[in-house]
Amino acid sequence: MNADTPNSVWTPQGWRGDASAERIVPGIANLHSHAFQRAMAGMAERQTDPADSFWTWRETMYRFAARFTPEALYAVAAQLYAEMLEAGYTSVCEFHYLHHAPDGRPYADPAAMSRALIAAARDTGIRMTLLPVLYMTGGFDERPLGERQRRFGHQVDGYLRLLDTLRAQQNARLRVGCCLHSLRAVPPAPMREVLAALPADSRVHVHIAEQVAEVEDCVAVRGARPVRWLLDNASVDERWTLVHATHLDQNEVRDTARSGATVAICTTTEANLGDGLFPLRDYLEAGGYWGVGSDSHISVSPVEELRWLEYGQRLIARRRNIAVSVGADASDSVGETLLRGVAASAQRSTGFDAAALAGDTLRLDRDAPAFAGATDADYVDRWLFSGNRNLVRDVFVGGERVVADGRHRDRDAIARRYGETLRALLAD
Repeated sequence: MNADTPNSVWTPQGWRGDASAERIVPGIANLHSHAFQRAMAGMAERQTDPADSFWTWRETMYRFAARFTPEALYAVAAQLYAEMLEAGYTSVCEFHYLHHAPDGRPYADPAAMSRALIAAARDTGIRMTLLPVLYMTGGFDERPLGERQRRFGHQVDGYLRLLDTLRAQQNARLRVGCCLHSLRAVPPAPMREVLAALPADSRVHVHIAEQVAEVEDCVAVRGARPVRWLLDNASVDERWTLVHATHLDQNEVRDTARSGATVAICTTTEANLGDGLFPLRDYLEAGGYWGVGSDSHISVSPVEELRWLEYGQRLIARRRNIAVSVGADASDSVGETLLRGVAASAQRSTGFDAAALAGDTLRLDRDAPAFAGATDADYVDRWLFSGNRNLVRDVFVGGERVVADGRHRDRDAIARRYGETLRALLAD
C-alpha cells in the first residue's frame, strides 16, 4: 500500500484519518474452511429424503470427496482462495481431512494432500492456518470408520508425525495447528494423548454441537452435552476454536465465554444444512469471542456470513438490530459490532500475531453508489447491509496487494484450471 496515499483506517475504536480519503478496514479471517467442498456447491440442492438434513447431505459429500487427488485439490483450493481474497478474507483456517487415497492407503508422501493446500495458499497469496484433522472413529460408540471415511483416518502416531512434518514448513504466511474432527470421531484417550504432545502455542479446532442428533448421542454415550463434556475434560482456553457450537444451553454459553475460546459461526452453511441458529445475543452479553467461516463454501462472502448472522437473530427475536456491543466498548452500530468481533478473533484462531495481521487490509470502493454521502458513523453499516455488489476494491496480505480493482492477480488462469478440473471430476 502506498504510504503517501491518504487513508481513513477503521479500528475497533473507530475511524482514524481523513474521512474524505481512501477507506481501509481490517482483512477478515475465515475461521473454518473445507476447501474441496467448494467444487460441490449447489450440487446437493435436490431433495433425497423428506427429512433431508446434514446427515443426508453428508452422503453426497462423501461421494464427491472420493474423487479428489492432490492435483484436483490444488486446483479447487486455488479457485476458492482467490475468491476468498476478492471477497475480503485475507486468512483462512483450513480444516483438512482428505489425507489419504480414496481406498484409505496413504500416498507415497503422507502429506501430499496437505502440501496441495499449502501450495494453493502460497500461489494465491492468502494467509493460511492449516489444520490437519485427527479422525479415528465413526461415532460416539467408537465404531470403525466406514469405507468412505477411510481416507480421513489416522492413528495417533501417524497423525503426530504428520503434524511434525508440516510444522517444518511454517513461514510468515503459514501456521500449522491441531484439529480434532469432533468428539464422535476422536475418543477421549487419544484426544488427551494428542493434546499433551502439542506445542504450547498450538491452535486447536474442533467441530462441536452442530446437530441436535450429535448432542443427543453425546449425552447417551458420555453422559453430558458435547460442549459441557469438552469444557470438563480438556483445558479449553484462548488457543481453542469451537466450530459451530450451535446448540448450547445457558451454562455452556457462559462457560465457553469464560474459557476464552473462540466460536466459529458458519451462518450460510448452517442455514444450508438446516443446523439451527447460534445464540448470538446471549454469547455477546457473556463477553465471548467469535468469528465467521465459510465452511462448505455455499457462499464465499464475509458480508453474507455477517449479514445473515444478524438476520437469523432478527427472525427468531422478531425485532431489529440484535448484534450491538455491550460494556466498555458499547456501540449501537450492528456493522461495527460485527466487524469488531471478527477482528478480535483473528489472532486467537489463526495463531498469527497482531503485527502480522496488521498488514492484512481491505480498501473499500469509496466511489461505489452504496457509499454516496457516507460518513464515519454509517460507513461499515453500509458496507455490510447495502446490497450484493462486492464493495472490496483492493486487498493486501502482509502489505502485498493480491487483489486490484476487485480482481485477483491470477484470476483467469486459476479459473481455467478450476474449470478443467471440475469437468474432469464430474466426468468420472
